[in-house]
Amino acid sequence: MYCATEGMSRICNPVLFREVQKMDQLWVRLIVGIPVVISWYGAYQQLILRKPFGNNPAPDWLMLVLLLVFGILFPLFFYSLKMITEVRKDGLYVRFYPFHFSFRSFPIKTIQSYEVLTYNPIRDYGGWGIRYGLKGTAYNAKGNRGVRFEFVEGGRVKRLMVGSQIPEKLSAAIDRALRMQN
Repeated sequence: MYCATEGMSRICNPVLFREVQKMDQLWVRLIVGIPVVISWYGAYQQLILRKPFGNNPAPDWLMLVLLLVFGILFPLFFYSLKMITEVRKDGLYVRFYPFHFSFRSFPIKTIQSYEVLTYNPIRDYGGWGIRYGLKGTAYNAKGNRGVRFEFVEGGRVKRLMVGSQIPEKLSAAIDRALRMQN
């Protein structure tokens, strides 16, 4: 349950649906793991065994920087990536951590239509993450299923794809939120 205080009253907005997705696919692990292994191996070779790493070895201080960036910070950044989707009685909330400091909200009353579907993240939106394209905005962490929304705001139609591992439950929560509005 999400609650906020306004003046002397406390307003609660129950969470009807919550999903947390991590970018933990095998291909992501490989993209992250290869530089991690190379930087740790290179640092071990050069800084511990005192054997120059490569044909044109970097100075020791640069090897430490590379180890810090690619061996520690890079994997920590990817490990921290997560997409949080919530449905509350007043709206759809999406947060792609660490890029969003707070939730992006989409009011329930502006939803014109929505449907569960299977899509091609690369062809339709250019990949995973936060994507902007001809078919609208997409928030997706993994997989190829989600709920596509159409919102009407100020007479304009906006499209949003929200990737989900359980899109039927996300859709059902939107149904409940819409019923609560009436």
